[in-house]
Amino acid sequence: MRPSAALFLALPVLSVACSEQGTWAGTVTDSAGVTVVHNPAVGAWTAADAWTLEEELRIGAMEGDPEYLFGRIGSVSADSRGRIFVLDAQAQHVRVYSAAGRYEATVGGPGAGPGELGPEPAALFLGAGDTLLVSDLSNHRVNRYAPDGTSLGSIRLAFENGLPLTISAARSGVIAAQVRPLALPGQAVTDSLDALLMLDTDGAVIDTVMRFPSGRTLRLGGSQPEITVFAAEPAWQLTGAGSLCYGPNTQYRLELYARDGTLERVVTRVFSPRVIAEEDQEMMRSLFDEQLRATVPPQAFAQASAQVRDLVHFADHYPPFGRILIGPENSIWVQHIPDPSELTDEERVSWNFMEVLTGISWNLIEDIGAPDWDVFEADGRYLGTVTMPLRFSPRTIVDGKIYGLWRDELEVQYAVRLGIVGVRGTD
Repeated sequence: MRPSAALFLALPVLSVACSEQGTWAGTVTDSAGVTVVHNPAVGAWTAADAWTLEEELRIGAMEGDPEYLFGRIGSVSADSRGRIFVLDAQAQHVRVYSAAGRYEATVGGPGAGPGELGPEPAALFLGAGDTLLVSDLSNHRVNRYAPDGTSLGSIRLAFENGLPLTISAARSGVIAAQVRPLALPGQAVTDSLDALLMLDTDGAVIDTVMRFPSGRTLRLGGSQPEITVFAAEPAWQLTGAGSLCYGPNTQYRLELYARDGTLERVVTRVFSPRVIAEEDQEMMRSLFDEQLRATVPPQAFAQASAQVRDLVHFADHYPPFGRILIGPENSIWVQHIPDPSELTDEERVSWNFMEVLTGISWNLIEDIGAPDWDVFEADGRYLGTVTMPLRFSPRTIVDGKIYGLWRDELEVQYAVRLGIVGVRGTD
């Protein structure tokens, strides 16, 4: 039988624990009432019980019916009935499909009026009662829609609280926003603390859950912005119940907070920092140049290349991980960061650094993250690694299914649903 959380708390040190997945060789300690889970490099899964993925559904086409053509997929998720919601950031609307992939409706559209979406809407979520929420930063709000697509008004994003970076919502009804203090043009870049705010449905701040050091991927202020590739960027995710998983990303450490902001559990895993070698930096600079040659006139290449090299910097070390997702049974999924020198030619093609320069929505953590994800049980024990398909970017995990974006060799985009094989109760 799997040890319970109460048993973990009762034992000051647990050197070896047995689970339904096999033998787990980590330790669990108590530190001032906070449970600390130390994981080894090897997880508890055996070859027989490791979770695997299989593609169940692909929505999209290269040409044909416009209801199945996507410009730029921002988010993909599903409601309690399995209906699939796809945010097309280019078209500025959400398309709704049945669980079998049949088109049903379009929600929203370009504009600033009620229910409309501004340029590049950021993300969508399914909240309490299958309420659809779409982050619309251009219009400084989060739009709300009933399950049938009817507009329910919006949640105002008050920029006086800070620049909204990431919005998330849980099915419990909790809405969270990560905001960053604004630096005015011409001001020197200074270190700052991002705030994680819990919002009411009218946009009012219910609580400031925590503050943490701002990431350094993109720094605004001064004469021009600075981009630091592989900078440690804080990662966080709400669980279905509205509690919080936060990773400072300066070390392999996850912090699990209750809904009231109380730190309950710390999860670590053995990790050896990797230096970003000069040859890796030069390889990535050559990727920048390859993509520049395909987008700027030959006579402008030298100047554009010099500007990019002046704008883009590199961190000293690769971060321990990239994104965090919450999976079935409240499992925690943590994305690996690859070593560029070990990428295959096909993997290198999937990196599109030029989107940074052309203004297209691009995530330095997501788009250079590896397809491998560490999986932890809800109590923090490390199970093993799941590998996503190449060119697939997961957006959310709902009821044992992974929903995300897949791109073919011609960069045509598809909404894809993957099934997780091996989860208890879903075999």
